[in-house]
Amino acid sequence: MNHLHDSMEPRVMDDDMLKLAVGEQGPREEAGQLAKQEGILFKDVLSLRLDFQNILRIDNLWQFENLRKLQLDNNIIERIEGLENLIHLVWLDLSFNNIEAIEGLDTLVNLEDLSLFNNRISKIDSLDALVKLQVLSLGNNQISNMMNIIYLRQFKCLRMLSLSGNPMAEAEDYKMFICAYLPDLVYLDFQRIDDHMAKLAEMKHQYSIDELKHREDLLQVQLEDKQARREELEAHKSAFIEHLNGSFLFDSMCAEDVEGSKLSHLPGVSELLEAYKDKFVIICLNIFEYGLKQQEKRKTELDTLNECIHEAIQENQEQGKQKIAKFEEKHLLNLSAIREESELPNVEKKIRECSEDITELSNTLMMLEMQLVEQLEETINMFERNIIDLVGLLIENVQSLMAQCRDLENHYHEKLLEISINTLEKIAKGELEEDLPDDVRAVGFQKFNSVEASGAF
Repeated sequence: MNHLHDSMEPRVMDDDMLKLAVGEQGPREEAGQLAKQEGILFKDVLSLRLDFQNILRIDNLWQFENLRKLQLDNNIIERIEGLENLIHLVWLDLSFNNIEAIEGLDTLVNLEDLSLFNNRISKIDSLDALVKLQVLSLGNNQISNMMNIIYLRQFKCLRMLSLSGNPMAEAEDYKMFICAYLPDLVYLDFQRIDDHMAKLAEMKHQYSIDELKHREDLLQVQLEDKQARREELEAHKSAFIEHLNGSFLFDSMCAEDVEGSKLSHLPGVSELLEAYKDKFVIICLNIFEYGLKQQEKRKTELDTLNECIHEAIQENQEQGKQKIAKFEEKHLLNLSAIREESELPNVEKKIRECSEDITELSNTLMMLEMQLVEQLEETINMFERNIIDLVGLLIENVQSLMAQCRDLENHYHEKLLEISINTLEKIAKGELEEDLPDDVRAVGFQKFNSVEASGAF
């Protein structure tokens, strides 16, 4: 799948190869010679060519953290890997290699141009992170299923697509299908899509596309709803009140109480449980509302802190600018006077005065900086005290509300025990009219025996 001689041995992408490539691609003039002598930092390299190197595996690129363009075509690379740190990459050429699957591109969120021409790829996928993708070259691969085109609909910036040389390109409806399902595409297989073909394609596949759009719209609504719920949950977590705006806490407690769920069959227990739940949920909602209010207060404190810091820095800088401007005005006058002065003692005197002015300016600026530091420390300390007070108040009030939940729980269990004992007594006397399941009777007798053993009767 590549043009390298079979006699060449596979090569490793090591530091020596990378240094040589960087050196050869650097400037040729005096600056380039100086860079070769002193060395070039990989993090400063923006473009890198590694084509026709017989590279088998992508490796050791982690230092090229600011790379924008990477050329790895005409090698024998089998997997896309080792690119996770190249987050600024815009242009990537992996054509004429032995790649079988698209992978390893999840962090390349700024990639705009990707060439995988002439590889062994059979499926278009794993490109989801490339939201800025504009150019995609996948010609001369092994892609046969036209449904791969549907996957590319999510890339709203895609304008150029190459798929010629794939089995799918031999289909009679190949161009029409792509033009219909990718209406924003401008170039297909390096030819501009004319308006006439685009309209014919839309008409031919209109019914299928309308159905697809409807499904996509529903999916988008679901995704947006899911994202909104996720963001809401994160907001609630930051306020320490997640899952308290409903019956989640109560339901999770009941889900773990297997015996309690069995006892709900006893006469009157269902109503008792419902009343317990209603009161418990009200307390949870009170905690939730209180937590939101306290979170808003903490946010106000943080906003006030940032505002105070910004104002303090701005005011301090303004004072410093005024001092410097005043110094420069005086300094220019002193320089003019020194140039016009002919007597050496007078010149030396004025130079001393200039030196004193510089020292005074330095001391003034240092004093302003120290004042700023003290002002910021005082502001931050005040913020910390206010936050500690707010958090303490939150804990105190939540503990009080949770104590009410415990009181409700105790009251429920007392009433449940009372109902259980009355029911067991009726069973023993044969007075119970309702027919209870065997497992409920077993749980009831266990409760009865434990109470009897403790001397409650």
